[in-house]
Amino acid sequence: MSPDGDVRGTVHVVGAGLAGLACAVRLAARGRDVRLYEAAGQAGGRCRSYHDAALGRRIDNGNHLLLSGNHAAMAYLAETGAGDSLTGPATAEFPFLDLATGERWTLRPSAGAIPWWIFAPSRRVPGTGVRDYLRGVRILTAGPGATVAGVTGGQGALYRRFWEPLAVAALNTAADEGAARLLAPVLRETFGRGEAACRPRIAAVGLSESLVDPALATLAAAGARVAFNTRVRRLDLDGGRVTALDDTPLAAADAVVLAVPPRAAAELVPGLTVPDESRAIVNVHFRLPDRADGVRIVGLVGGTAQWVFRRDDIASVTVSAAEGLVDAPAEDIAARTWPEVAAALELAAAEVPPCRVVKEKRATFAQTPAQVARRPATRTAWRNLFLAGDWTDTGLPATIEGAVRSGQAAAAAVVTEPQKT
Repeated sequence: MSPDGDVRGTVHVVGAGLAGLACAVRLAARGRDVRLYEAAGQAGGRCRSYHDAALGRRIDNGNHLLLSGNHAAMAYLAETGAGDSLTGPATAEFPFLDLATGERWTLRPSAGAIPWWIFAPSRRVPGTGVRDYLRGVRILTAGPGATVAGVTGGQGALYRRFWEPLAVAALNTAADEGAARLLAPVLRETFGRGEAACRPRIAAVGLSESLVDPALATLAAAGARVAFNTRVRRLDLDGGRVTALDDTPLAAADAVVLAVPPRAAAELVPGLTVPDESRAIVNVHFRLPDRADGVRIVGLVGGTAQWVFRRDDIASVTVSAAEGLVDAPAEDIAARTWPEVAAALELAAAEVPPCRVVKEKRATFAQTPAQVARRPATRTAWRNLFLAGDWTDTGLPATIEGAVRSGQAAAAAVVTEPQKT
């Protein structure tokens, strides 16, 4: 019972990916009784770490880049005591390599919100002029049917070396079909706020050590109950509310947050409209012969992959919007991406080192205008049922920031929903 005398029921959070964890952590911090259910044997969903026997190293299942301006993710890390678990350069720097020409450059945003850097030829993307950047303002006012390629022109050096890589990385969807309006908040909250909001950040040790394990420890300390290997297969919906999870009746004041993939949510909630197309991501982790201090991040243009990350003696490469690659044999993928990694990190292009290929065929929903229109809101037609996940209508791309923000939004909706006694 709360201090004002209201009865507060249990909040049942279904799904322990980042959306579910963020929701559960926020609710537990507000003194709510939380039960967290996860079908798998571990939390984190696509953002987790594990020991790979072939490499003899602990690796992340995928590469995820945060920016210092991702305020929801940073708040989540602070809530779980993991605020100092990320690493990256002291200032915003984005080194790039054009694999087709061998040109290298580093994008360095200005300190303030006004992008003065575009007036300095030495700081611009090679082959671009000031007018090229001004066209990008159209993204901020893009309509619901606009694509990134359509808004930015779909050609020229700036498109090929900036807008297209940004779209593919942020949307996991090709720029000629990716929804331009999803890039608007990314630009406003990071590049639009200046250098301090654009600093790249990755987990210093691993995704689990930053995003998962501290959250589970926080929930345990708050008395939340977590059930792994527990799949919720049925919701009983009656009288405008959820009355049971499987065979477990819910109290009148209980609430449910579905933080599961869109397909699972559609199976549980009759008539729920969700995105029904997906896009793949392929990550390859290479074990290098030598260790290196710190973290190195390099963007790639004109090749197969988009980003290379080096941490210690592991170099990882990410291929987004990877429908044309995901079904290829692992050895072919490794042979195709290793020369790009070697070029980016200026390594001897010897034979392919020990590696692990990780394929995610349904990594995100397809972030096209048509699929974005299918994203559901946090609240549903049932008064005690709420949705969370990077596929819900956050207004953001399906990223870590989007997933965390969706969980926080669901927690806020639960707290503000009148409790029934």
